[in-house]
Amino acid sequence: MGRTPEEPAEAPSPLPVVSTPRLPAHLDALAGRARDYVEAASSANTRRAYASDWKHFSSWCRRQGFSLMPADPQAVGLYITALASGTATGTATGEKKSVSTIERRLSALTWNYAQRGQPLDRKDRHIATVMAGIRNTHAAPPRQKEAVLPEDLIAMLETLERGSLRGLRDRAMLLLGFAGGLRRSEVVGLDCGRDQTEDSSGWIEFLDKGLLLRLRGKTGWREVEIGRGSSDATCPLVALETWLKFARIAHGPLFRRVTGQGKSVGANRLNDQEVARLVKRTALAAGVRGDLPEGERGLMFAGHSLRAGLASSAEVDERFVQKQLGHSSAEMTRKYQRRRDRFRVNLTKASGL
Repeated sequence: MGRTPEEPAEAPSPLPVVSTPRLPAHLDALAGRARDYVEAASSANTRRAYASDWKHFSSWCRRQGFSLMPADPQAVGLYITALASGTATGTATGEKKSVSTIERRLSALTWNYAQRGQPLDRKDRHIATVMAGIRNTHAAPPRQKEAVLPEDLIAMLETLERGSLRGLRDRAMLLLGFAGGLRRSEVVGLDCGRDQTEDSSGWIEFLDKGLLLRLRGKTGWREVEIGRGSSDATCPLVALETWLKFARIAHGPLFRRVTGQGKSVGANRLNDQEVARLVKRTALAAGVRGDLPEGERGLMFAGHSLRAGLASSAEVDERFVQKQLGHSSAEMTRKYQRRRDRFRVNLTKASGL
């Protein structure tokens, strides 16, 4: 398997340049800070997606002869119809967007219009009724990523180059992501300590019996405890300590680009897409789900495979898994469990049948 180039990706800001009355000069710095806070209200991934969605919608409007301003519910209704029917140019021929993708784009348009002082009424019949029809016609169960189970993870670790900086880093990322049940953005968002970088989403603290992560997620801050493994070969703490030692990292982002033919470490943190690429690449190299065609297997693995793997394999009380994954409900946690006993509670027999 060839290596995937590691290219840093900056999240473009979807914030518009809006013509507003000139503020007094002494408020310029305050206005700039307010803009920073507006951007901080959403994650880098969200900003990147919203900017891309707005660009696509803008191009579609130009081709159809619609004006972007003011917000026109009828134009938006026709746009989401084109997405659902596969007739929106700029995508693969005949590609119909999923309901979740269309809802995401609708949220992006609503947000972008609001930033431009042009509220979009999603309850307008041209949008709400069309969207209801799209859900009724095209809604389908979500396609879940395959869970990476412990035996799979061990095989994946064996595909990594031993003794290289890139191999040490990737080993630590896989073990930390699995043991912590982390999202890919949480893996790459970690720093060595608190308040070290502006784009950090958390930091680590080594303790005698394990590792403590403090993470800023969708619902606020949470703590994730990662205990030591049963052997050094599969211990996330040993893997992380080894990577930090040989990469000579003591401050700032934990996981960074390896450059110079694998002999030096950059200063910038990895993009979260690298976690998904790493999981997919090593799962394919290890032959996970080798009973399926390679093209199909390639679609089954991503960063979420690590979270699903922990949820599916940790044989402990469900509430501990729920806490580790940061879920607000047990029902959400169960969606990540790929091999639980669905019929442990048999209501048929319980009812007397």
